Amino acid sequence: MAEGYLSLILHGHLPYVRHPEHEYSLEEKWYYEAVLECYIPILIAMERLERDEVDYALTFSLSPTLLSLMEDRLIQERCGRYIQRLYELAEKEVQRTAGDPIFAPVAQMYRQRLQEGDHFFNVRYERCLTEAFRERAESGHVELITSCATHGYLPLLAQQKESVYAQVAQAVEYFASLFGQPPRGIWLPECAYQPGIEETLGEFGIQYFITATHGVLYAAPRPKYGVYSPILTNNGIAVFGRDPETTTQVWSKNEGYPGDYYYREFYRDIGYDLDFEYIKDYLHPPGMRGDTGLKYHRITGGRLEDKEPYIPERAREKAAEHAGNFMFNREKQVEYLSTVMDRPPIIVAPYDAELFGHWWYEGPEWLEFLCRKIHFDQQQLQMITPGEYLDLRYPLQVCTPCASSWGNKGYHEVWLNSANDWLWRHLHHAAEQMIRLATDYPEAEGLLEAALNQAARELLLAQSSDWPFIMTAKTMDQYARRRAVDHLLRFRKLEKEIRRGEIDAHWLAKLQAADNIFPYLDYRLFQRLELTMPVEEALEQAAQV
Repeated sequence: MAEGYLSLILHGHLPYVRHPEHEYSLEEKWYYEAVLECYIPILIAMERLERDEVDYALTFSLSPTLLSLMEDRLIQERCGRYIQRLYELAEKEVQRTAGDPIFAPVAQMYRQRLQEGDHFFNVRYERCLTEAFRERAESGHVELITSCATHGYLPLLAQQKESVYAQVAQAVEYFASLFGQPPRGIWLPECAYQPGIEETLGEFGIQYFITATHGVLYAAPRPKYGVYSPILTNNGIAVFGRDPETTTQVWSKNEGYPGDYYYREFYRDIGYDLDFEYIKDYLHPPGMRGDTGLKYHRITGGRLEDKEPYIPERAREKAAEHAGNFMFNREKQVEYLSTVMDRPPIIVAPYDAELFGHWWYEGPEWLEFLCRKIHFDQQQLQMITPGEYLDLRYPLQVCTPCASSWGNKGYHEVWLNSANDWLWRHLHHAAEQMIRLATDYPEAEGLLEAALNQAARELLLAQSSDWPFIMTAKTMDQYARRRAVDHLLRFRKLEKEIRRGEIDAHWLAKLQAADNIFPYLDYRLFQRLELTMPVEEALEQAAQV
């Protein structure tokens, strides 16, 4: 029996960005980059681990918006073209750098990886990665869990409990429709919790969720084992707290592994370095300078133009070295914790999935090395999923976690501040109107039902935590503002037309085609809570669909 457990949890999420009205959307590229640089490399790495009979365990949280993008035919086709176009560019780069002892190996690496990614995505899985994740779950090595429907920030939505209910209900229904069973766990968006949220989770059979370190450490009463054993809410849901040491080693800009000088530099790209006429057809959108994903330099001090050349083999060696160091540190943690606990400790290490491959290019290799080293090189530590840990049936202390998030300063400020506070009164007003609509029209059919469903869809999309986050970060804040406002205005127009009995069927059809997330969404999820249907009935209806 292992002395302790390591639970690696990767949260896969992107906002629902789909613009059929544009041939090339800069924001849709977020998904294409995540697929090519993060999800495909990790999925391929997991296949290699299984082929070599490595007994690994990973947990993947896949948000409903990300899964919806994976399932969407238009996005699939556009992503496939994006990968093929970069593969063509990599072929040209091999020719351009031929004979260059420094950059030719880098170009050849990109060609090989893009060829592999092109086959994996466009041929093997016919552009739908949902099936690839389903296969990994069926292998027994991966536990899939959900997040909220559109990644709504629950503590700030909880003024209307119906919003929290709808976010969770739709997430569970959509997960079950894709994977054949409801999820055991949920990643609360931004790991944001406030007391009372667990009541809604319990209605849908959720057995556990992940929270920030201080969400558990400051729980009442104080947990005996800190974050190294889950605690239990009053209604029986387990809460796993984030381990701070594993966070620092992987996330920290100054102390973490991704800052090593041998790793690839994210911010220098041939989309800016090479001649415009040569590169323009491979930019996204074409003719507009931007990242291509082909980067030839590594992280070194100083200005971007002074960065030193990237050496793939040296970076790979560093990934292996850092995986070994991470494992060593976890062994030492377990060695100490096992002397002060009456059960094997569990070290919970949750991360944004996009860190691995997109921001930290060598992240998928590090992850694969770590799984191999834990399997072959030691006996103290065992990888485990939260669900598997709960199956061990250790008695858990009953506590109430404290309000928290994993955002800057640990609470809600990132999502509620002077950059985005204007949004929340409109979201709450729209939620109140949606609750009234769902309650006033409980038996709608035909065009009225379609309009009510679309109104619920627009509200859910407006509730995404991504919009206030981006406004705070000031990265694509104009886009985030426009998206939030557009969805609210569409909701408002639908609400007025429904009340007047004058629904514009042509405009509604265009809206359904553009904002087409959750095709089987039922507006009745927003009915006043005393009028909602039993969970068992809702799941039974979802299974029939």
